Amino acid sequence: MKKQDIPAGILPAHNDLFYGGAWHRPQSGQYLPTRNPAEGEDLMDAAQAGAQDVDAAVRAAQAAFPAWAAMPPRERAALLKQAAGRLRQHVDDLALLDSLNNGNPVRALRPDVLAAADGLEYFAGLATEIKGETIPMGAGALNFTLQEPLGVVARITAYNHPLMFAALRIAAPLAAGNCVVVKSPDQAPLSTYQLAELIGDIFPAGVVNFLSGSVECGAALTTHPLVRKVTLIGGVPTGKAVMAGAAQGLKPVLLELGGKNALIVYPDADRDAAIEGIVNGMNFTWSGQSCGSTSRVFLHESVYDDWLPRIVEAVQARHRPGDPTDPSTTMGALVSPAQLRKVEYYVGVARDEGAQVLCGGKRPDDAQLAAGCFFEPTVLGGVDQDMRIANEEVFGPIMSVLKWKDEDALYEQVNRVDFGLTGSIWTRDLDTAMHAARRIMTGYVWINHTGQHFLGAPFGGVKQSGIGREECFAELLEFTYSKNVHVRLS
Repeated sequence: MKKQDIPAGILPAHNDLFYGGAWHRPQSGQYLPTRNPAEGEDLMDAAQAGAQDVDAAVRAAQAAFPAWAAMPPRERAALLKQAAGRLRQHVDDLALLDSLNNGNPVRALRPDVLAAADGLEYFAGLATEIKGETIPMGAGALNFTLQEPLGVVARITAYNHPLMFAALRIAAPLAAGNCVVVKSPDQAPLSTYQLAELIGDIFPAGVVNFLSGSVECGAALTTHPLVRKVTLIGGVPTGKAVMAGAAQGLKPVLLELGGKNALIVYPDADRDAAIEGIVNGMNFTWSGQSCGSTSRVFLHESVYDDWLPRIVEAVQARHRPGDPTDPSTTMGALVSPAQLRKVEYYVGVARDEGAQVLCGGKRPDDAQLAAGCFFEPTVLGGVDQDMRIANEEVFGPIMSVLKWKDEDALYEQVNRVDFGLTGSIWTRDLDTAMHAARRIMTGYVWINHTGQHFLGAPFGGVKQSGIGREECFAELLEFTYSKNVHVRLS
């Protein structure tokens, strides 16, 4: 969709910084353009928060913290539910805005908005469940624990699901009694502006704050002395930088980072169901821009030759890049020219190392897509675990298919990577599935399924895929600390 065709009211009315219950221009006066990656057009400028802006936002949050923490949990929960209701009233507009700004198909972004609303309601329901313990001391004393909110929490979000991450990831810290400063992704900040417009008046001034900017903004948030915890959804290099910055103040972090996830097919797997799972698990709809994508497919040698052409056929039949704002489009654009160049680079590396490009591997030939950051869905055969394409996260629409024979060798290869986020096991045998789930070193495992998250089920990784768990009660406790109280009785 060209900028001239965008319906009135879709683009946000504000492009400044929202903190302390009001909009503020960046103190540097700096704004940078944000683009539509499908059209190659500038959409609108985005405010660039610097260290002074971060300080003002954090201090506004800190000023709001005592009253927010003292508010009864049921009242905090009611406001979270009200915020969820606002999102549900604007599903189509928010989905279209994200599609324009990050290139994902609008049909896939409507569920994002609904998932954010679901998450706000889920954590609202848990607000009254933060409870302590009593420790037996005999008749002369009372000893108990309290779970107290931390204070100001920084949440740095990602471009692949901008609205969902900005809205969903404020739910747990707010329910626990914290105030939040959100940094939107520099590639796709527009829906975060819209979120501030929609829900900013629901909460007391300073409780929720939204900043846009790039490295300077993120670094200032990470190292600010009044920020008590830093959370990030992003890549491993950024995660390491956040962790190093937070270490200056010995503050804890919650990191959801990258993945090089494996989907393992045993010889007895249901062929049609598994192939559908293989195609869905790669997240071609988002051009592979998902940390949970199962980008390494391990086929048993007994099915490899039969299944591989069927997988290619299924990918080509299901996914073709197109205008993300068209409801019929099943595959969108990459978020930026830099990400497109990265994907092209990795296809070249894979070819040089001996992988075979079975489909895709290039930009689409459609002249109508020439101005956008589009790349065809790509399947690579002849991949082995020693290749870079099987070890490094691309964050693009490239699926690598590997052959396995020996189970011990299989799991050595599956677990050899630096990541450990998700995994998918396909077999009809329950014993095989359960043993496989124990052997794969990841934080999240699907059996005869892939891709879906479930509120209440902890999501997070091991190794360099992250620290901590989200989307569950454990996330709520991530934003509290335990305080012991001992009472001597007369």
